[in-house]
Amino acid sequence: MTASGNSQTGRINVHQYRSGMAAFFLSGFCAISSGIIVSILRDRYGFKYSFSGTLVSVMSIGNMVALLLSGLLPGIIGEKATTLILCSGYFLGYLLMAVTGNPVVLLLAFLLAGISKGTTANKSTILVGNNTDDRPKALSLMNAWFALGALMCPFLISLLQKRGDYLPAVGVSIIGLLMWLVFLNAGLPGRAPSAARKTGSTDFSFLKSGTFWMLAMLIFCQNAAEYTVNGWVVTYYKNEQILSGTVAAYVVTVQWIMTLTARLLLAFRLKTRNLYLPLSVMGVGMTVMYIVLLQMHTAVPALIALGLLSFSLAGVYPLAVASVGEMMNSASIGIILAIGGAGGIIFPFLVGIIADAVGLRNGMMVNVIPCIGIIVLPLILQKYDPNRS
Repeated sequence: MTASGNSQTGRINVHQYRSGMAAFFLSGFCAISSGIIVSILRDRYGFKYSFSGTLVSVMSIGNMVALLLSGLLPGIIGEKATTLILCSGYFLGYLLMAVTGNPVVLLLAFLLAGISKGTTANKSTILVGNNTDDRPKALSLMNAWFALGALMCPFLISLLQKRGDYLPAVGVSIIGLLMWLVFLNAGLPGRAPSAARKTGSTDFSFLKSGTFWMLAMLIFCQNAAEYTVNGWVVTYYKNEQILSGTVAAYVVTVQWIMTLTARLLLAFRLKTRNLYLPLSVMGVGMTVMYIVLLQMHTAVPALIALGLLSFSLAGVYPLAVASVGEMMNSASIGIILAIGGAGGIIFPFLVGIIADAVGLRNGMMVNVIPCIGIIVLPLILQKYDPNRS
């Protein structure tokens, strides 16, 4: 396994590379909006913490549904049609969030958004990762574009919310439609001829690799930590009266300024081919700053802690996925996203359940577990992966 590699075909498709970057930029708007939208919905309809946590978790269930459908549908309707159908979830899901407070419909809406998020992450990773000669740099840059979209989203939401609580979801829905149009014009292959479908096969040899499964667990911890922070931090700051009203949405700005900075540094400054030690260092930073964040009671120290936490977390996903190296294909990335999605389901849900029982701050403490996992798993990989550079 290597941390970087040429495209699978040896030829780089610049249009697909740029399409992957553009789609992930727009996905940054849509994916990160979910935490702010949950907070708006909770204020608007008076939902309990447990139901708010369930909405965040359902997005991760959508990631796992995306894996199943991404594996089944291409052989029936083709890769392009599959991608367009599954990536319509942002548009449809956020549109539903705008028009109703019905809990069942909202569960469906967040499921659709999660399917779109998972499919976009999978397809963008393949479009970018297989059309570059330097995967760590390309995937860090791709995730920097995601961070830029996420950074811009609270400004859009705040602007729209001043005109009505339902408008932020409408605006994000329109961005989801723009992302769908990017995939429409990405040059994705249609349905293969029947003979090609019979003779073509996906390489599943990565399933025998212990390194792959350790990296999958690393993404599990990353998703658990990131979904918990993104899904709960606005509600937490409001609950602790650190920030209030529409101003609380700007905590996302702090997160994503630091995330964007970290990912650009990784893209243009990280030279090592052995990515495990940097990953473990990021885990230490995450764990320390998350614990510090939960001890803060005033705005400025809390936002500084959140910014440093976001800086530490920013590189875990792109470097972990880049470490998949030559095992990278739609199946391997799909499985990693599904396992990661499980982390994003379990931990935000646990936060909500514990918060209803003993308070939100105590519920947030459960997120220390995946932070510690991001310290330990790269150290194990550093010691036992025989193919590390």
